[in-house]
Amino acid sequence: MTSNGQSLPAGRGKAAFITLEGGEGGGKSTQCKALAGRLRAAGVDVVTTREPGGSLAAEAIREALLAGTFKSLGTKTEALLFAAARIDHLDKTIKPALAAGTWVISDRFHDSTRAYQGTLGSLDPGFLDLLERVTLAGTKPDLTFILDLPAKTGLLRATQRRNPSTPPDRFEAESLDFHQKLRKAFQDIAAKEPGRCVIVDAAQPAEEVEKAIWDTVAARFQLGQGAGLG
Repeated sequence: MTSNGQSLPAGRGKAAFITLEGGEGGGKSTQCKALAGRLRAAGVDVVTTREPGGSLAAEAIREALLAGTFKSLGTKTEALLFAAARIDHLDKTIKPALAAGTWVISDRFHDSTRAYQGTLGSLDPGFLDLLERVTLAGTKPDLTFILDLPAKTGLLRATQRRNPSTPPDRFEAESLDFHQKLRKAFQDIAAKEPGRCVIVDAAQPAEEVEKAIWDTVAARFQLGQGAGLG
């Protein structure tokens, strides 16, 4: 079923909404681009986006959040700001694309709020449930990949990719213990929604991760293996 509640006939005709989630250093941005390239080669119209961000207002909120501007206001306030960014992202980017029949791939979405703010601030699950219902208003991903790897490995990768003169962002700077709990939070999300979520071993080489993701997408949405895609 697509995010608008209708079936995807052979991967065509109805747009699919796919998200990539997981802790730091899992390669979500790289895999978003790779999946988009494979889908375009298979004749699928697709846009890539990210959270926080994905629209003009949401990108402004992203900059402040990742800089830690609102850290002193508490995790609940951060969760509300992420939700505000998500509403604008949905209204300006995701929903218009899906309505036009264009697939959407997002580097993070609502699962990150549940994992990060739920783990970081021990927010009441009931509060997160309510916030999610209000924010999403029925628009949820059709398929979510959890890119899973040990927290220490992910943090090392995040450090290696970052410019040495750039400090870690608000969340990269958290303790190893936090990131280990974060990994467990994403695993728990996948366990609760096995029909939507697929865990991929992100400790593998990027090419193997890309293939695992593509094989799942191609099978789930009945896309052909042609167009030079192995």
